[in-house]
Amino acid sequence: MFKIDIHTHILPENLNDVTGKFTDSRFLKIDPVDDTSAMLKKDGKSFRKVDCNCWNHQARINDCDYTKVNMQVLSTLPVLFSYWAQDDECLALSQFLNNHIAHICRQEPQRFIGLGTIPMQNTDMAISEMERCVNELKFPGIEIGSNINGENLSSEKFQPIFEHAEKIGCSIFVHPWEMMGQENMEKYWLPWLVGMPAET
Repeated sequence: MFKIDIHTHILPENLNDVTGKFTDSRFLKIDPVDDTSAMLKKDGKSFRKVDCNCWNHQARINDCDYTKVNMQVLSTLPVLFSYWAQDDECLALSQFLNNHIAHICRQEPQRFIGLGTIPMQNTDMAISEMERCVNELKFPGIEIGSNINGENLSSEKFQPIFEHAEKIGCSIFVHPWEMMGQENMEKYWLPWLVGMPAET
């Protein structure tokens, strides 16, 4: 049986090359712990510790071989959506992340397929980057958050994006993020165990 893992996340090891240029401290940064792990930081605070398979695609292939997964669909970490950011900075980050995923997919086309990320808060930029993801980077689709700065995806302002996705045959993977009630669920992984299913 050919196994495809459609829900996996990856980030560039050199993420700070882009996010380090921005002045807003909410942009995610990666702080190496040792050769096999790193701490993700947001607002200067530790967000999550990750292993090297979060950025090293060969380590990821080794994991896939061990678990008998033939192919992974790569998408960015939702914490990197950055819809709250200035439009041009969010676009620059999206392009950086998309180029990184595309590079890995070109290196290992038998093991990886990519999904792009787009600046959903700006319709024109979102459509333009979606076009680039599909036509230039050859992604079959994009990943978006389940709400955009608290605004539901059913809002009319996002309709042109969805219509264009349908027009060019771009699949959309909706990922729960910025979950409702998250401020009351800080412990015990409740944002993931309760918030994400509720948001979905």
